[in-house]
Amino acid sequence: MKLPLGALLLSLLAAPLAAQDHMVSYAYDGSFEDATFAVENAIIGKGLVIDYVSHTGEMLNRTAADVGSDVEIFKAADIFLFCSAVLSRKVMEADPANIAHCPYGIFVTDTKGEVAIGYRTYPEGPMQEVQAFLDEIVKSAADGS
Repeated sequence: MKLPLGALLLSLLAAPLAAQDHMVSYAYDGSFEDATFAVENAIIGKGLVIDYVSHTGEMLNRTAADVGSDVEIFKAADIFLFCSAVLSRKVMEADPANIAHCPYGIFVTDTKGEVAIGYRTYPEGPMQEVQAFLDEIVKSAADGS
């Protein structure tokens, strides 16, 4: 039975996920600022435009007391959001439900002095091409190439 697109998207968003099973990250030997600069350059170097940078770490730190917490999750954390017209068209022509994965994101975190760069994983099938592309960008940023 084929689900309507709306029902499919809702089921994808409602499924509980274990974060470690659905992301890839690489240690970065340097500062958070250097890592964000490296990610920005790696994305732009692929001819892509960064649509938005979410300063998630700042938001979590700023609102901790407001939600009754004193836990510092990240010293800093940013998520770079962007799209690739070529890859997005390809994966959505294969299956319009792949819109649920767009835009693509690469994160940079500083957790207790440990800086990492990564991305969430994608399902088998056409989205694996996007995942391989993200891995290429992240590895380029992480190793400075």
